[in-house]
Amino acid sequence: MQQKYKRILLKLSGESLIGTSNFGLDPVVLKQYAQEIKTIHDAGVEVAIVIGGGNIYRGMNESETGIERAHGDYMGMLATVINGMALQASMEKEGLFTRLLSAIKMEQIAEPYIRRRAIRHLEKKRIVIFGAGTGNPYFTTDTAGSLRAIEIKADVILKGTRVDGIYSADPEKNPSATKYETISFRECIDKNLKVMDMTAFTLCMENKLPIIVFDMNKPGNLLKVVNGEKVGTLVK
Repeated sequence: MQQKYKRILLKLSGESLIGTSNFGLDPVVLKQYAQEIKTIHDAGVEVAIVIGGGNIYRGMNESETGIERAHGDYMGMLATVINGMALQASMEKEGLFTRLLSAIKMEQIAEPYIRRRAIRHLEKKRIVIFGAGTGNPYFTTDTAGSLRAIEIKADVILKGTRVDGIYSADPEKNPSATKYETISFRECIDKNLKVMDMTAFTLCMENKLPIIVFDMNKPGNLLKVVNGEKVGTLVK
């Protein structure tokens, strides 16, 4: 089947890796994600990944912890590298060739992020994981995902979540919330729908980069999305 998207950036939350655990990494989820990624890679899609770190460290209130924001953000960036390494190991068990690129230099475990090198890896059909966010505090991994997707000229950002799209309200709290099949960037802003943080969202809007929000935990969904099937919500 002809894929609609040739090069994608998959944005995953760190919390999604918790699975049925209370903290850290669930090997069952890691294996499932690796297998889902393998199906689209085998179909000829070039795959880049940005993963959050919320399962290990979330930026906490400075007044409670005594840890200033910038310091805490660097801690969060290191958590994304741990998650990247875990996903990398799971994908390599599935026979995939991967590269972990870090925005913070740590040569023993990851290559430094160099845009042209990242693109070359994708052209060689390696799966590229971008770790350590943007390398700067005060930016989320959503923003890192948007920035890297634009830099590598991805066709789309696929935001894998626990829900099957964007709703008028939180469907886990409000059962009567309605789902959007397609929505514009402007509508998301006007309705204050929390798709991504505003910096990430504005980057996508200004660069006309579509976002698809979908349920990553449902087997087969990722392949359906790259094939152009109506899964989740398309923001354009």
